[in-house]
Amino acid sequence: MMENVLRVGIIGAGGIAEAVHIPNYLKHSNKVKIVAIADVVKDNAEKMANAFDINHIFTSYEEMLDTINLDAVSVCTPNKFHANATIAALQAGCHVICEKPPAMTVAEAEQMAETAKQYGKILTYGLSFRHTPEVGALKRFIDADELGEIYAARVHAIRRRGIPGWGVFTNKELQGGGPLIDIGVHMLDTALYLMGYPEPDTVFGVTYQKLGNQKGVGLAGEWDWKNFTIEDMARGMITFTNGASIILESAFAANTEKHDEMSVSLMGENGGADVFPLKMYQEKHETLIDITPSHLPIKDNYELQMERFIACCLNGEQPISTADQGVSLQKIINGLYESAEKGEAIKLTPAQVR
Repeated sequence: MMENVLRVGIIGAGGIAEAVHIPNYLKHSNKVKIVAIADVVKDNAEKMANAFDINHIFTSYEEMLDTINLDAVSVCTPNKFHANATIAALQAGCHVICEKPPAMTVAEAEQMAETAKQYGKILTYGLSFRHTPEVGALKRFIDADELGEIYAARVHAIRRRGIPGWGVFTNKELQGGGPLIDIGVHMLDTALYLMGYPEPDTVFGVTYQKLGNQKGVGLAGEWDWKNFTIEDMARGMITFTNGASIILESAFAANTEKHDEMSVSLMGENGGADVFPLKMYQEKHETLIDITPSHLPIKDNYELQMERFIACCLNGEQPISTADQGVSLQKIINGLYESAEKGEAIKLTPAQVR
């Protein structure tokens, strides 16, 4: 039985745990106690434990889950290990927030969702852009039918020379892909969330490896270009069973003007909107008008994401990012990669992409 204080374990002592999960748990020290941390590299776990005063250190999450009584777990591993770690934590009776993307395959994402339902636990994902003030404000306008039926969207997650020079982001075996599954997933999820997460029907994707496999300027550090196994750009189109569509572009490296662009554009019957920054477009009283907010809350999206997860665990609230949505998101991502590999459109319904 969960007490007033949420007992949390961390799986994976990497950058996202250090910068996002642990600091934002500690902001709620009256509600949360980080009890244990597990990482296959003992030195990493020890360093993190010493920095944040975490009492128990493990080199395997299985041992941590068997040894320590936990209420919730953050899964902060490379993508390859998301599914197994999440499923083990759920089976141990823990609520889970798993970093994006959900998994490597649709089958894994489905098993994660099914396990959460079977054990009656919360499973949500670190899709942090949902928690930005821009998205929160626009969602309120959409819920009030200010945009009407949203039938088209554009998604951009493009860096000029932003290949990560740290971690395993350029390793396909551990990550499952490149910018599409890493940064593209954020903007894709944001668009899907604002569109009401329609059921995907067909995807067509192309991927490129033109810049990442050669030495060049690195605005995010020097990357291992000799062992670059991911795409450096992905483009695609997604159609949905309700007739809506999304055009997507994502890149770690592309010859564009802006160094970094993360954006979503929506087009609906009653209005449209751009996000990041937020601006809305309507026709009213025989006049075309643009709407921009003069004030938005300042709270950090990562802070709000973790705050909401804590509330869900303690109060039984439902997360705004659900396990079932994670399955749908994974279907689209894997479908785009499969389409790029085969050079043809992939039908996601009724057949399921694995």
